[in-house]
Amino acid sequence: MCGIAGFADSTSSAGDRPLTARLDAEFSLVHRMCEVIRHRGPDDEGVHVEPGLGIGMRRLSIIDLAGGHQPMHNETRTVWIVFNGEIYNYRELRRELEARGHQFYTSSDTEPIVHAYEEWGEDAFRRLRGMFALAIWDSRERMLLLARDRAGIKPLHYVERDGRVYFGSEIKSLLAAGAVEPRLNLDALDHYLAFLYTPRDSSIFEDVRKLPPGHYLRWRGGRTDVRQYWQITDRETFTGSEADAAEQLRAVLADAVRSHMVSDVPLGAFLSGGVDSSAVVGMMARASSRPVKTFSIGFDEPEFDELEHARSVARHFDTDHHEFIVRPDGLSILDRLITHFDEPFADSSAIPTWYVSEIARRHVTVVLSGDGGDELFGGYDRYLPHPRVEWFDRLRIPGRRAAASLLWPRLPHGARGKNFLRHVAKGDDARYLDSIAFFHADERASLYSSDVRRELTGGAEHILGHHFDRLAGLPLHSRMMRFDFETYLPEDVLTKVDRMSMAHSIESRVPLLDNDVIEFAASLPSHFKIRDGRRKHVLKEALRPLLPADILNRRKQGFGIPLGVWFRGGLADVFSSVLGSPRTRQRGYFEPSFVERLVREHLSGTRDHTLRLWQLLVFELWHRQYLDAATPTSLAARA
Repeated sequence: MCGIAGFADSTSSAGDRPLTARLDAEFSLVHRMCEVIRHRGPDDEGVHVEPGLGIGMRRLSIIDLAGGHQPMHNETRTVWIVFNGEIYNYRELRRELEARGHQFYTSSDTEPIVHAYEEWGEDAFRRLRGMFALAIWDSRERMLLLARDRAGIKPLHYVERDGRVYFGSEIKSLLAAGAVEPRLNLDALDHYLAFLYTPRDSSIFEDVRKLPPGHYLRWRGGRTDVRQYWQITDRETFTGSEADAAEQLRAVLADAVRSHMVSDVPLGAFLSGGVDSSAVVGMMARASSRPVKTFSIGFDEPEFDELEHARSVARHFDTDHHEFIVRPDGLSILDRLITHFDEPFADSSAIPTWYVSEIARRHVTVVLSGDGGDELFGGYDRYLPHPRVEWFDRLRIPGRRAAASLLWPRLPHGARGKNFLRHVAKGDDARYLDSIAFFHADERASLYSSDVRRELTGGAEHILGHHFDRLAGLPLHSRMMRFDFETYLPEDVLTKVDRMSMAHSIESRVPLLDNDVIEFAASLPSHFKIRDGRRKHVLKEALRPLLPADILNRRKQGFGIPLGVWFRGGLADVFSSVLGSPRTRQRGYFEPSFVERLVREHLSGTRDHTLRLWQLLVFELWHRQYLDAATPTSLAARA
């Protein structure tokens, strides 16, 4: 695990400068880009430069501790790579490539990628089983390739400027290069306020883009071309019985967990006490000769606290268990969280993820987590329709949906029944988008100033809704799960875990997002996953021999934090003082009267606006850190 950064320039000549001076300058540039992500790799730094090209990495040593230094190269030093992640089939790839005549000089999981590229070109990315973000420089073709894993476990950002392409695991590397103009992407802001996070292929900075999961970028001669090499299937091809599916799934999961335990440093697991993390811990315990180290977070508020469930699992598998209680002073880390995300990110579960990563790092360098199970096997409450919506759909009243669509826009903000009518007026896919939105489109229209409304180019719901287009032939449950796999999972869940774990120099692995698990889960029909209102049905049947019944059958709790309790208590002034300050009110993005109304309604207890106000608070604090009086030079200096 590490962080990577670098650039490629369409001009390779040194110009008026001596070649050595140019190479020194390019080395210094890449070093700066790597230095700001030292937290991702405190053990080592490596840089390779040649005229018009610089690639570098910060290394967290996991496999081949002595010989895994990057950048790595092929036999003739014409192909170079920097790589962030882990490849779990690297031994099999190495054997196949050695049989084809390739020669290796390390035992790492990085070097096989170089030779795989030599052998298969861009098709090599399909053959990698693991999590990765990588850059390959082919000096013969003067071509730079960037690639990202199928699920988007590892991040990769890039920006094009003045004939160059810059890339980095985190945006702060691009800032350090002086390659980013401090211009706000209003469409990304709109997406953030709708769904808590920015879009999968762009960012809050107008110039900075993300490479989407399952894609690679080819850069040559100043031109970029982004292509998709993998996409989750839109077909459900499994033909066996439910019992067959459970048995096969159990074997696939066990193999995935075993492969993710390969490490030359201590490893453990995040344990919430839910089905997914408990399954990972249980399979680790079966595969390990010593107690698994487990790490859990709790709260003083009982409705949010899962520690007793985590303790139950820890006792069942006799783990070496560690815990931490998060209290309201946990918000003292908010500025640091914003610094690590580089963008507004409003999923408040980043706070406990920060702390569980912090305590885990005291004991291990690698942790396994249970992320991905909800999206692959149907674990979220929102996959089940609300009883009132089911009642509405059973009504035998012609034109009921059309009537709702005419009525809800006429109701004032906060009117009872408005949200329900807006929801039922929509079709199934649009209803799902409505159910996961925080500020809905009509509310954002009231929130934004007239200038912002004029500049927005398209609604966030419309942009995100395109993910449903190719899934029309699938049942609704499957469409929702695949939608979340392509959007919420990489841009929220995996972003959160990557940044918070890497902030503490700890590698987080995700066995439920192993290639084989994804492919098998996607092949299963939706009625295996959600059966008579029981979510994750086939997964729970597969885990029946492993997990206690009380863990399998308990209600899903989620990894939330008691923000509402905290902000109505001693932290209530945070919303008022920040969002009501002259500095915030004068920015020109939002209508001050609408924000004041949200704060007033929330603090009086009239309505619960916790998450919306949290979004606005995070955005304002991000803006103060990154954009206030910023220039490319000042952003670079800040980074």
